[in-house]
This record gives sequence, C-alpha cells and structure tokens, in this order.
Amino acid sequence: MYFHLSKLPGLRSKLSRLFAFILGVICFTILPTISHPALSQKATEILWDTYGVPHIYGKDSKSLFQAFGWAQMHSHGDLLLRLYGQSRGRAAEYWGKDYLESDRWVRTMGVPERAQKWYEAQDAEFRTYLDAFAAGINAYAQENPQLIDDAVEAVLPVNGVDILAHCQRVLNFTFIVNQQTVAGISKKLYSAGSNGWAIAPKHSASGKAMLLANPHLPWSDLYLWYETQLTAPGIDAYGATLVGLPVLQIAFNDFLGWTHTVNTYDGWDAYELKLANNGYLWDGQVKPLTTEKQILKVKQDDGTVRSESLVVQKSIHGPIVSQKDGKAIAIRVAGLDQPKALQQWWDMAKTQNLAQFQSVLKRLQIPMFTVIYADRQGHIMHLFNGQVPVRSSGDFEYWKGIIPGDTSATLWTKTHSYEDLPRVIDPPSGWLQNANDAPWTTTVPLALNPDNYPPYMASRKPMHFRAQRSARMLQEDKSISFEEMIEYKHSTRMEMSDRLLDDLIPIARKQGGNLAQLAADVLEKWDHKADAESRGAVLFAFWVQEVDRKSLFAVPWSQDAPLTTPDGIADPMSAVKALEVAAAKVQSAYGSLDVPWGKAFRVQYGDVSLPASGADDPLGVFRNLWFAPTKNGQLQTIGGDSYVAAIEFSNPVKAQVLTTYGNSTQPHFKQKDGQLQLFAKKQLRPVWRSRQLIEAHLASRQVL
Repeated sequence: MYFHLSKLPGLRSKLSRLFAFILGVICFTILPTISHPALSQKATEILWDTYGVPHIYGKDSKSLFQAFGWAQMHSHGDLLLRLYGQSRGRAAEYWGKDYLESDRWVRTMGVPERAQKWYEAQDAEFRTYLDAFAAGINAYAQENPQLIDDAVEAVLPVNGVDILAHCQRVLNFTFIVNQQTVAGISKKLYSAGSNGWAIAPKHSASGKAMLLANPHLPWSDLYLWYETQLTAPGIDAYGATLVGLPVLQIAFNDFLGWTHTVNTYDGWDAYELKLANNGYLWDGQVKPLTTEKQILKVKQDDGTVRSESLVVQKSIHGPIVSQKDGKAIAIRVAGLDQPKALQQWWDMAKTQNLAQFQSVLKRLQIPMFTVIYADRQGHIMHLFNGQVPVRSSGDFEYWKGIIPGDTSATLWTKTHSYEDLPRVIDPPSGWLQNANDAPWTTTVPLALNPDNYPPYMASRKPMHFRAQRSARMLQEDKSISFEEMIEYKHSTRMEMSDRLLDDLIPIARKQGGNLAQLAADVLEKWDHKADAESRGAVLFAFWVQEVDRKSLFAVPWSQDAPLTTPDGIADPMSAVKALEVAAAKVQSAYGSLDVPWGKAFRVQYGDVSLPASGADDPLGVFRNLWFAPTKNGQLQTIGGDSYVAAIEFSNPVKAQVLTTYGNSTQPHFKQKDGQLQLFAKKQLRPVWRSRQLIEAHLASRQVL
C-alpha cells in the first residue's frame, strides 16, 4: 500500500513544513561553528548574539533593509503581521469582531489611502529600501511557514505601503492622537513617557560626552522595542526601533547618538461644528461635508465573513468622529502631509557631527518627540522636535479643549519651522535632561524663557517630580562617571517623599491616632526608595493615592525654584486622615505596614515574576514602572522602563544596554534568558559591536 503525495495536498504541505523546520533547525545549529570568510565579504549576514540581538552586515543598503525585515520576522513575526493587518484596516476581516473598532478608526482616519500617497512621495532610492524590507518579511515567511502562526498568514505578502501605513498608525494615530482620547474628546497627553540625558565633557568624569536613552512604553502591542545593529557601507549604527519599523528610532554610532522622549506637544485639535442643511456653518455660510461609504468585512466565529458599511464624513478640518444634537466633532492632526519620517531617522543614523545631524533634523519629518543628543566632539543638544501648528491665538491649555469650528480664524494650515522650536545646545550647566517635562526645564539654571515662544508651543505646567529627580541627580554631581550614570539610571528614590515626610511624620505623631503613630514609625525608618526590599514605600504610595494632590502642598511650584518646590503640607488634618486610611488598606492587604515594596509590586513578563524596584508617577521615581492590580492583590508591571542604553563617546565608544522584556515574542526563538532578571537586579549588559566580540557571543549565523 502506498500514497501519492500529489493526491494528498494537505499531507504534502505538512511534510514540506516539517522538512523546512528540520532544515532550519539544522542550519541554525551548525552555522555558528562554520566560518565564512568569503561570504562575510560578499554576502549579507545576520549574526545573532546570545541575547537574541541581530547584528546585520549588509553588502549594500538595500540588502541591509531586506535582512532587517527578515530578522524582525524571525523575532516578532506573528506580532509584526498582526500590526500590519491592523494598519490596513482589515484586521476584523482576518481575525474577527474584536478588531472592528480598530478598523473603523484606521479607515476613518484614512490611513490606508494616505499610506499609498506616502509611498508614491518617497525618494526613489528610499522606496526601494521599503520594498526590500517588505521582501525580507515575505522571504522569511515563505522559507519558514511552520514558524508563523496560521492566523496571521492572511496578511502576507506585505509591501512598502503596509510599512508606511504602520508608521502612520504608530506616529500620527497613536502617539499624536489615539482612539481612546478621541472617544472622550480628551486632550490629556498620552501616557507613554521616557527619560533622556545628555552630559557634556565638562560635567563628565572622563571628559567625554555621555548619553542616556530610557524610553518608557507599554510592554505589549505596537510599543515593543526591537534592538539591533545595522552595518553596511555608510552606516554602522546600534539602537532600537518599534517592531515593524525598518529604521532605528533611538541609536548611536562611533560619532554621535540620540534618544527621544514624549514631549509636551499638542499636534491635534478637536473642532466643534454646527451642522446645517447637510453641511456645517463656516464663516457665515453652509459648507458641505464630504461623504464616503466604505465596506468593512468581519470574520465570524464559524469562518464566514459578513460585511457592514462605514460612512466617513469630513469637514475642512478633518474626519468627523462624533455627532450629537446638531453638532459634530472633527479632528485635525499634524504631520499628515510630511511622509518622510523613516528616511529622516535613517539619515540621522548616518551623520557624524552636530552640523550634519541638525541638517537632517531641519527636515522636520518626524512629527513629535524631544531629541536629546550627544557626540564625540563634546556637543550636547535638546530639541523640542515636532510639527507644531501655527495657531492664530490662545495658549496651550486653550488648544487642549474643543475649538470652535465655524470660523476660518481657528483653522491652522502651517507648522512652525525648525528655527521656531525650543532648542538648547551646549548649556553652561553641562547637562540636559527631559523626563516628559516641558522644554523650559531641560537644564538648571533655566536656559529657555517660555515668554520668547508662542504660548501654545508647549505646556507651562509645573515641573513634575520625576523630572525634578532627573535634574537633581545631574545637578548635584559635578563630575559624573559612566558607572555613576548607570547607577543613577536605576535610582528609585521618591522625590515626592523628600518634600513631604519631614512634615507628615511629626503631624501624624501629634494629631493622629494609634494607626497613624505606627505609620509614622514605619515612614521614619524608610529609606525613601522603591527598591524591592524598601519598607515604607508601599505605605507612602498608598497615602499619595488617598490625598488630594491638587491642594496638597503649602508652597506651590515656582519656576524660580524648580527643584525645591512644591513643598510642605497645606492641610495637616486631611493628610493625617489620608494616612490612617492608607495604613488600614496596607494592613488589610498585606498584613503589615512595613511590607517590602517587592512583595506588593512585581516585575512580570510572560511566566517570569520577580520583586520590582521602581515606581510610577507622581511619586518622582526615575526608574519608571507602571503597574496594574492582579487577582491575588499584587500589582504587576504593564509598562515603563523598556529599552535602556548608556553611552560614553570615548574611542572606542563605551556602551551598556538592556531590552527589559527580551528581543523576541516568537515562541520558537530561543535566546539567552535573563534580561528581565538583569533588570530586576538593576543591571545593564555590555554592547557587543565589534565583529570579534559578536562572534565571541554568537548564538547563530544567517547568510542571505
């Protein structure tokens, strides 16, 4: 009895996949032991180190992009394809009703159509790079079908337009404006954050400039960082990018480096329209709405697909997101006519000095993010980067509200030039920082006067405590070594506690009951840190949740004393009552007022759970972690510290890094475990940039 494979296509497919899987395992097993001196000269290679970081050597830029697409698929293939499917506005068609709201948002914002226009607007050479990145993704999927989830294969093949749609969804429709804020017409700044430092030679123990990159993002979805090294003629850069993007967003080379933080930037506005006669009032007349009908497809549980209509209406401001009682809200988003952010990041990574770097920055294609920069020549820079709308009047707070949409007086059509943006280069202090505070407090003494800029340029809110802790560490150490910079990066001291405990403890002892007295004893012994073993941090954090922070301080924040205000307790009785409530909650939840921080707060990713060291705003902890409650009463990480890079621009460059949650989400990708453990121990790991060091820590080699 025998079988003919041509008559059993399903079996043939499974056997083909099994053969490909076995072949792939063999290749990835034996290649590290094989030397390819000739291939290293002529071919494109990916050298995977033991932490799962791809070091890509491209014979030319096009080959480099293709290999980068291949590498991202190997590390994050399922996630990458799912993100691209969402950016097409077809995720519900692929995976069901859970993605329907996402599709409505993407389609209403016009992402797929605009992505095609962006693709056509790319420089011809860079367009070939986007195509090459997509080709690498498709090639990996074709060569390794058994390593890709069947559910996401429907997205294949991808193309350069998909990459730009994903870029647009990430930058313009997640970071600048996202679906959740629009749903409530809220202009609250997005919760993503970061720390960034640039230290000049005069403030450095080695006499070399240093850079600290420390973005804070959710530990999931489109926010995951991917660490890599890209090497080809004209480029040798190391850094990280968000999964699915083909260029490094945070990077350094032998000459310079930069990082980004989420700046206090308002790049979208909500306009209220007065509806009339199938249109809306505009300068005293009725202007028609444009209407387009689209079809959304939704996959059902039984595998069938149903269709539903989507009506997209637009005013001169932009798409309509809600209608009620004869009024509508339309939103206007900056940067939609600037399609070359990816090329700008690519060119930034190839620059070698400040003049070249600024020349690229002046394109202003990247729609937002602070730029913190340092280089080998000793220059440091802070740029409040972004496509800031030129508005007719009003301050930052005004434009966070709902704007009258019946007059051309409120409609902005241009954005500010590079020369208009707040910028500091080589300040007398010798250091620059940003921790998602406004640009005015990038260094102390203040180097920027907000009165010299339009009142809508950036927030003028008080400098928050994490930013104050950031600046305080830099200001108080006049000669910072590379090792000290890393130590400061891991600081968990709560700046807020330093302003309040000297008042709270005696007040609690004088006016509080027995529980408040016990709480005061715990707080007095506490080290003011959120380290895993710190006892008292949980109690203080619970107290902060109970008090009214808007009226807490006796002395408000002052621009004249940015690092010592606010201070003191305005209402002692309320503070003591809040302490008693907090103490009762801590006692009930954990059985002890001095429970260690790491028992209540856990660093968790996948199956690994470890005691946490770090905390979220408003406590003023530089080592930033975000927590969410679990069913067992603990709080576990959902975001915060993600990619970290500490760089000293010596010769050769000295650097240490960490990608907190590892460099892969694919179940087949076996990498050295331990980055989360290193994070829990407050440690970074060395960067392997030279070929000799990479091959000394080689896990596998791929020749393309």
